[in-house]
Amino acid sequence: MTKSNKRELSQEQREELLRTLKARFEKNMNRHEDLEWAKVQAKLEANTEKLWSLYEMERTGGEPDVIGHDEKTGEYIFYDCSAESPKGRRSVCYDREALESRKKHKPENSAMDMAAAMDIELLTEEQYRELQKLGNFDTKTSSWVQTPANIRKLGGAIFCDRRYDTVFVYHNGAESYYAARGFRGSLKV
Repeated sequence: MTKSNKRELSQEQREELLRTLKARFEKNMNRHEDLEWAKVQAKLEANTEKLWSLYEMERTGGEPDVIGHDEKTGEYIFYDCSAESPKGRRSVCYDREALESRKKHKPENSAMDMAAAMDIELLTEEQYRELQKLGNFDTKTSSWVQTPANIRKLGGAIFCDRRYDTVFVYHNGAESYYAARGFRGSLKV
């Protein structure tokens, strides 16, 4: 067994994930009108390490889907497209520093640590706003987004949600965590 096997999927897991991603792609064509599944699948099959990250996004409730194509790099862009913040990634503070600063009632993990372990990036505020143009997300939950260094340096972190048909950006202490707050990720393949 090689060291990298931990991040490799079995043939059955790969096939199941590709079926799930294809079905979601076909069901939500408004997210990627000018893209073809066959090209996305070919790219995924050529980058199997990225399949592991997509599997983790799926396993934790993110429902990843293609939301765009980077013409410069040729990469397809996946975002978590679950209606609410992914269930398997909630009740987390913002980052490791925030987690370690808590004296009592520490959450099990942080958004930044989980994203790094999955080899994905937290959405930025701009990416979050792009996602919201594709549907109504986080109408009952909220999602941590990448926080500017100047805000984080002062102890804060930002999160977003959608209420009253409007996307809101809020702040909290980075060490805070709530059952209805998780994070959404992005992955380029």
